[in-house]
Amino acid sequence: MSFRSRLFATVALPVLSSALIATPTLADALMKPFEVAQESTDQGQGQPSEEELLQQQQDTQPAAEEEQQGQAEEQKAAEEAERAAAEQKAAEEEAQRAAADEQKAAEEAERAAAEQKAAEEEAQRAAAEEQQAAEEAEKAASEQKAAEDEAQRAATEEQQRQADEQKAAEDAEKAASEQKAAEDEAQRAAEEQRQAEEQKAAEEQKPAEDQQAEQPVEQPDGSAAETTTGEEQPATTTGESEQQPTTGEGEQPAVAGEETPAETGTEQPATAETGETPATEPVPEVVDTLTEEQKQEIAEDPGKSDETVVLPVENGAAVLDSDKDADNSGGQKSRDQRRKQREELRAQEEEAPVPDSDDSAQTAISEEVREAVSGKIEAGNREEGRRVKRAPDFEVPETTNIINNTVINNTVINNNTTIDNSVTQVNVIERVENRTVLEVGDQLIVRGDDRPRLRRDSEEVYYDNLARGRVRETIVRPGGVQIVTIYNRYGDIIQRSRVGRDGREYILVYAPELEDDSPRPGLVDVGYELPPMRLRIPVSDYIIDTSSNPDRDYYEFLSEPPVERVERVYTIDEVKHSARLRDKVRRIDLDTITFATASAEVPMSQARTLRSVADAMQKVLDKDPGETFLIEGHTDAVGSDKSNLVLSDERAESVASLLTDVYGIPPENLQTQGYGERFLKVKTSIAEQQNRRVTIRRVTTLVRPMARAN
Repeated sequence: MSFRSRLFATVALPVLSSALIATPTLADALMKPFEVAQESTDQGQGQPSEEELLQQQQDTQPAAEEEQQGQAEEQKAAEEAERAAAEQKAAEEEAQRAAADEQKAAEEAERAAAEQKAAEEEAQRAAAEEQQAAEEAEKAASEQKAAEDEAQRAATEEQQRQADEQKAAEDAEKAASEQKAAEDEAQRAAEEQRQAEEQKAAEEQKPAEDQQAEQPVEQPDGSAAETTTGEEQPATTTGESEQQPTTGEGEQPAVAGEETPAETGTEQPATAETGETPATEPVPEVVDTLTEEQKQEIAEDPGKSDETVVLPVENGAAVLDSDKDADNSGGQKSRDQRRKQREELRAQEEEAPVPDSDDSAQTAISEEVREAVSGKIEAGNREEGRRVKRAPDFEVPETTNIINNTVINNTVINNNTTIDNSVTQVNVIERVENRTVLEVGDQLIVRGDDRPRLRRDSEEVYYDNLARGRVRETIVRPGGVQIVTIYNRYGDIIQRSRVGRDGREYILVYAPELEDDSPRPGLVDVGYELPPMRLRIPVSDYIIDTSSNPDRDYYEFLSEPPVERVERVYTIDEVKHSARLRDKVRRIDLDTITFATASAEVPMSQARTLRSVADAMQKVLDKDPGETFLIEGHTDAVGSDKSNLVLSDERAESVASLLTDVYGIPPENLQTQGYGERFLKVKTSIAEQQNRRVTIRRVTTLVRPMARAN
């Protein structure tokens, strides 16, 4: 039985029953006086007297009161029953409401469970989609890597095929030359044999007395000639030890059947980093007597030693590029001379401390030059010129004043060196796209044209011819930014500046020595006027390898001043052509970019390793938008000098373009130059990955006056 049924049976039913029973009883009580009166009337045959009525009333009053009391009790019972019924109804409604609330709570709990289940299913579906996306990304990366590997393999195979074809062509040419030489030799031998037979026949016809021993014949100087026996000396033939004339000191005689450069008159072709290295004079040997511990000790504190500082690795080359030049040309003799000069200069250099800021490094630059820079730059940008329709073709210098070979080869360097002012011709060896290979004295130099890289994504480019053969180039970028460069007739940068959207001008390069009509210095290494440099800071603070120093603060490193005072403002071309000037500033070796043999391409997988360096460069530019960085390209020692020069310049340009296209470094802040195999990091003539590299230096302090610190 339910709660509702039990409540009705125990409370409501008895109350209702009492009410039903009390109702007839009350009616009987009310009818009693009427019935008594009626009976009296009937019995008395008349009206009752007043006393009888009073007596009747008194007699019936208790009964009426009792009846009324009973009625009241019944009324009260009815009210209690009604109240009980109302309470029962309220209890039923409360029970219904509680049941409804319970049902609603159950429904809400069920709905919450359903929502939770749906959320869990959605999370599972999202996780599955994320996992699928990750798998697809991994698959795409794997496919991309496979494609890159396949492309690299195809490029390597193509290079190998070209190398094989070239080698086959060279072998065929060599075989043809050998065959021709053999034919010439056979013809010469036949001619010698014919002459010997004729001579023998003539001798057989002589008289018998001529067969006797000859008497000494007096010579004009009174001496007797050497007598010979009657036996004829046999003629020498090919393959015997007939003495051949030498062609120069230390040069071996030509071998029969072998074609020499003098016979061909042309240089044998060689592919960069893959062809055979042309025969050259042997480099004087450097006798390394220092142990690895001594090299490491010098590297940690170079200022305590006057020795040439070398990288403390196996076959490590000199740290300074100017020392490498000296070792390459003068060997041990040059190294000894430089050590002696460093000893003599030690006291003088110690009086001048290592600069602690860019400003202190330029103390030798006059205040007049510093103050006049902005005015002269502005004057150059506003100078009247004649607009031309096409980009100019810069001249190649026909002659140049160069320092004599003794000084260029770095074997004799001091402040009293006599400069040979003889005019030497500059020869154009080859033109490859926007590069020209020049022969200057005994060196090859590659000169590149960076204008295509600067003009990329520009809205407008125009040129104005100025006085004294100068040309002004204006590049207009989106948003109104202008790059203004003034060149001389040879393409050397006299000044370069960037004008921002707000009209503010930032000076990048300024060479005050080139703005007047003074003679052009030409392709001269002006650094050879300076004494040999003494490195006075640890090698680890002078060179950073990105592979071994991935957590280094590159911004702090690039912000460091030169390690030596700067005598004057140099042109960017003087800096490019002088190892001695570049040694003044620190460098970052990007050895995480491992160029393939004979390739200038940077794989995108390795391009990501430039992010830390690029972020540091951008931070430097945020502080001073007029900074200039030099990107240097290098190759290993395999291949011809000419091909390696072009390849190294292409590598420098590839990294510069990557810094601009991927990391947003403005192209006008980047200068590039290739040096081929001239500055090896590891001394070896075989293929070496560490020598195929790119180097970054901040050269701002060398190419423009720095503003005075407030």
